[in-house]
Amino acid sequence: MYSMFTVKNIRELTCLLAQICTLSLSMTEAQDFMEDFLKREYSLVTPYRGLGLSSSSLWDLKGTAIVTVDHVRLTADQPGRQGAVWSRIPLLLRDWEFKVHFKIHGQSKKKMNGDGLAIWLTKERMQEGPVFGSRNEFTGLGVFVDTYPNTGNYDRVFPYVSVMLGNGTLSYDHNKDGHPTELGGCSTKARNARQDTFLLIKYTKNRLTVMIDVDGKQIWKNCVDIPGLHLPKGYYLGASSATGELSDNHDIISMKLYELTVKRDPEEELLIPRVDHGMGPFQVEIEEEQMSGVQLFFTLLFTILGLGVLAVVGLIVYGRWKQNKRKRFY
Repeated sequence: MYSMFTVKNIRELTCLLAQICTLSLSMTEAQDFMEDFLKREYSLVTPYRGLGLSSSSLWDLKGTAIVTVDHVRLTADQPGRQGAVWSRIPLLLRDWEFKVHFKIHGQSKKKMNGDGLAIWLTKERMQEGPVFGSRNEFTGLGVFVDTYPNTGNYDRVFPYVSVMLGNGTLSYDHNKDGHPTELGGCSTKARNARQDTFLLIKYTKNRLTVMIDVDGKQIWKNCVDIPGLHLPKGYYLGASSATGELSDNHDIISMKLYELTVKRDPEEELLIPRVDHGMGPFQVEIEEEQMSGVQLFFTLLFTILGLGVLAVVGLIVYGRWKQNKRKRFY
């Protein structure tokens, strides 16, 4: 009875589990994401015709931002600069992906540089301030690429990407590099990179993820993952930058917004969002992520298969123990 269970059988079961796991992930992704569409009304791409100069332009310039043939320079490598570019159309999509192609560069011989740039999705727009060239106490989402450490009281390597959500009263503390209000972040070699640098912000099914690519190979490194987050519609996309005594060139090459077509379970469609745009200040509400029906099914399946493998191993051990026990009596 027990001889049929061998090490080979266990390996085969392990391989089967791995194949089922891979298949389940592929099925889940295929069911969740169907296709994406570039939304030009929310995108900034070359040629930058009439940018901020005509009533037909979709984007506005602010401060020291200037337009060149192949990029929008928010700030030049000079001290005391603030520049920004803002969309004129509020974002009304439910699920989206925002891909930002940017470049931070300056004199390689400089020992210190600053300050960095920010990508925004906020209720306010075109307002200068101390947070990478934009206002503090903002309402919405800020993703910061910080190139200068103002304090060394914690373990962090710069440049550093961080995420903050503001409710209109919460302040970004520049002296502490936003550490008290940070929801997540990661280090990245985004300054003077030899290849193109990209930042990918995705919001779908109440989940915010931020990924980076500094090698120009479209191989994304996970940076921030926040499930159960409710962002209101009707806020504005933008990018801003600032230099103080330290400086760098901060360039936006393109910003592309994709609408994601996402398949939802019927129960998800019945959920009422906790944040209603226009109904009071934006609230940072992060809830525990709930498993979908597909995820629950495969979780139960893997649990059953895992228990089965444990049972087989137990039978093998028990059988060998009984055989050894019989040998002692002969």
